[in-house]
This record gives sequence, structure tokens and C-alpha cells, in this order.
Amino acid sequence: MSISLSSAYVRFADGVEEIQPNEDQLGDETVASMARVNRAMFEKHRHAIRDAHAKSHGILRGELHVYPNLPAHLAQGMFQEAKTYPVIIRLSSAPGAIGSDTAPAVKGLAIKIIGVEGQKFLAGQADEVTQDFLLVNDTIIPTGDVKSYHDMQLRQEKIMQGPEFVQSLITEAAVLADKVLEAVGSKKEVPVVAPKHPKNNILGENYTTLGAIRFGDYVAKIGVAPLSDNVQALAGQQEDIQEEGGWRDLVVDFFRTQGAEYELRAQLCTDLQAMPVEDASIDWPQDQSPYQALGKIVIPAQDAFSPARRVFADDVLSFNPFHCLPAHLPLGSINRVRIKAYEASSAYRHGMNAQPRTEPRDINQLPD
Repeated sequence: MSISLSSAYVRFADGVEEIQPNEDQLGDETVASMARVNRAMFEKHRHAIRDAHAKSHGILRGELHVYPNLPAHLAQGMFQEAKTYPVIIRLSSAPGAIGSDTAPAVKGLAIKIIGVEGQKFLAGQADEVTQDFLLVNDTIIPTGDVKSYHDMQLRQEKIMQGPEFVQSLITEAAVLADKVLEAVGSKKEVPVVAPKHPKNNILGENYTTLGAIRFGDYVAKIGVAPLSDNVQALAGQQEDIQEEGGWRDLVVDFFRTQGAEYELRAQLCTDLQAMPVEDASIDWPQDQSPYQALGKIVIPAQDAFSPARRVFADDVLSFNPFHCLPAHLPLGSINRVRIKAYEASSAYRHGMNAQPRTEPRDINQLPD
């Protein structure tokens, strides 16, 4: 569906973002806590892992085909012209711990687009040619601002030595934001609920960016949805995962014999009150602004989890929403704190594993 009047959309400008009270301090404390947890996870595994989305389920090679003749409000940033880009896709579970796939967890889909020209946002990587989008199979992050995320992170660090630590990480992305804030205010224990759709087939899910991003002249969320018949048929399909690596086995078995197509979409902000930038726990109503197609991702049949590919994705690659054009900068306090968090986590992981920090310039750098 396409809406023709660009005047319907909120323009990106000063005032779209609002710095939150004590944001820098809260961000620094959050990143310091995450670093301490990273060190604890290293001692557990004697191998450094990501502080979120630590467990991979598949690493895929594909192409993004940007659709031709997009209307002006969609022809923004890297989507200004029809073009085909190589992509690397990593499927994962949200916790910053390596747990069993039998436990419920939010799922992630990270896309690294290769060959995107233009100066990038991060000063040390301004000349790289990658654009990353990081998405999960939900439309919100329950701890949707820096304060609530800070409080959740410190709570989890406090209990990390206890038996509930891994389960706490697993349920982090499913805590209701109002419950978090209520519990923080009253100093009560934070209640948790199971993630949305914990048993849904990972390949049939819709995925959305965590919070808003700049979309050229506008503000948006980016989504990915099943497009080809074979993955559309998996939407809502329940899977009885009984093995530690059950999601990996499902992904590997699927792509061993068939490919898939997904559509990349944008949901543009039309009202900052109904679709806030600074509170990512609020769902943007799709009846007010539906997702609109930007292009399709074509993934051929392949070995989705070869040993060489797993090591490259887990230890060499980094997926960072700030590997981006300024035209696609993540917005809101939950994202601003991630600037420091991603840098600190990536530096630690690569340093402790003695692996280079590589931004690919050619899809053939991804091993078969």
C-alpha cells in the first residue's frame, strides 16, 4: 500500500528527539553493567559472546532488490534508486547467554547490506560500504527508554550469580514496559511474561527495528515480512523444539533444499504522539500508517551454518545499527545508549577472541 501525500508524514528535524533526564549517566551505568556481564560470560565460556543475541541459528547469503520507481516519501537514503545489493543475514535469539532452544526467547534478524555508498555515521568507519538493520519478531521493546532499560540491566546483573540468570536474560525482551516502570517506582520485583509467539517458526515471522530510525527526510520503522509462498506458509506455524540447537536445525534443513523471499518495508511516522520516538515500548498503529514496500530480499538454497560461516558471523562480523548512513540513524534514548553499548561489546568480543573487526566489502568474504 502506498500513500501519495508526503505531507502526511512527520519530517525529521530538531525536536523529533528529546534528551531524557540523566541520559548520559544512565547510559554510562548501563554500558558498565553490560561490560561486567560480558566478562562474566567470558569466564563461563572462556570465549567472548555478544551481550545480546549471542546465539546464532543461521547465517544467510542473499540479495536485496530495491524496487524501482518508489514514491518520493520512500525514495530516501539508500532507497533513492533501484539497485541490487548483496546481503548477509543472521538469525538469532535475543538473550546475551547461550541457552537451550527449548526455552522461549525473542528472535532476531540482522541484515548487513554491502555496497552502500556514502559516508557512514560512525567516524572510524565513515568509508565502509555497509548498512545494517537490526530487527526482532516484535513491534516494541518493552524497556523502551534509557531509564527502564538501565533499571532492567542492573537488576539482571544483580541476580546473575543465581540460577535465574539465564532465564532472566531470556525473558528480558518480553517484560511489559508499564510493569517495569511500576516495579522500579515501588522497588518491587519486576514481573515478566513469556515472549510473543515463542514457538512460531522463526522463518515465518515478521521482524521490526527496535525503535525508530531516521528515514531520510522522515522518521520510520523498518520491517521484514515473508514474501514467497513457502515462508508465508510458515507464518504462525507452531514448532515443538525439543533439542538444544533446534532452531538452527530447522533453518539449516529448510535452506538445504530451497530458497526464500522476504519483503523489506517502512512504516512512516505520521504523529509523534501516537508514534513516539522516545518510547519504543509503544506500538505504532498500522491502521494509521501501514508498512510500505521498499524492496525484496532473495535468499537462495545454501548451507546456513557451516563451521567456517558460523565462526565468521559469531567472531568476526559485528552487526550494529550505527553501521549506517546518517539518513538511517537510529533514534530515541534506547538507541542513543546503544552507540556506546555496541562499541564496547564489539571491542571486548573481538579483543578477547583475538579476531579482526571486519566490515565486509564483498559478499565473497562470507564463507560457504
